[in-house]
Amino acid sequence: MKRVVSISSAGSWPVDTARDRVVLDAGDRNRRRIVLTGEQGTAFMLDFPKPVSLRDGDGLVLDDGTVIAVAGAPEALLEVAGPNAFETIRLAWHLGNRHTDVQIVNGKIRMRYDHVLEDMLRGLGATVGALEAPFDPEPASPHGHGHHHG
Repeated sequence: MKRVVSISSAGSWPVDTARDRVVLDAGDRNRRRIVLTGEQGTAFMLDFPKPVSLRDGDGLVLDDGTVIAVAGAPEALLEVAGPNAFETIRLAWHLGNRHTDVQIVNGKIRMRYDHVLEDMLRGLGATVGALEAPFDPEPASPHGHGHHHG
């Protein structure tokens, strides 16, 4: 079975050279070891000493030189914003205090759909909208993002 030998970060490799693509949600993009099969049937193993965090757009370089594109699967998300930057930061603090995974996109906070947190955020004055999109949450601290670059 082919094996992943390195990960090329999103934007650092020519996407049109990918031989296949694997679509994973945010949870499945944080792994140490897993056997995957791309949309075109390429089977391969990701096996690193420590867990890695794959991002939408990364390239998995296999031992034969083949590159498999990583795509984030659309997930049910909430997009959150305050009426100004200060209030948006305050909302982010409340989410961080609850250890909620978040992603910042165009000055707005994205998080997995959660009706309890949605109600809390609205109560704090947030504008909240639902959307389906790939989710690339900020990596947890203090461990870093876990990429192995080759």
